[in-house]
Amino acid sequence: MDGITASEVAGLGVGAILFCVTVAAPKVDAFISASQRRSLGMCKKCGNLRVIACSGCQGVGFTKNGGPFSFIPTDDFSFGDGNGNAPVRSKPCTNCNTKGRINCPECHGKPQI
Repeated sequence: MDGITASEVAGLGVGAILFCVTVAAPKVDAFISASQRRSLGMCKKCGNLRVIACSGCQGVGFTKNGGPFSFIPTDDFSFGDGNGNAPVRSKPCTNCNTKGRINCPECHGKPQI
């Protein structure tokens, strides 16, 4: 192996830049949307909707048994109880009472203008 060429170094640099942009994009988007809401006089967190997505279930209303990263191979191959009922792999979210949303902590108690 003689060494790396200039095009390989350039490819590595472009790849690193694309990775950094991909990681930073949600933060930049959140910053821009919060500043737009602030300039319009809206709630920075919910945009005057008065509800936000539940952090426990990400707005779905149900959570996986054992947490978000649980993986039990035998659960993937189970076929239910024999009566046509599928195996239950999720449970209702107790944080939002299976609604998928909670009241905005910043503006829920304030009167609406």
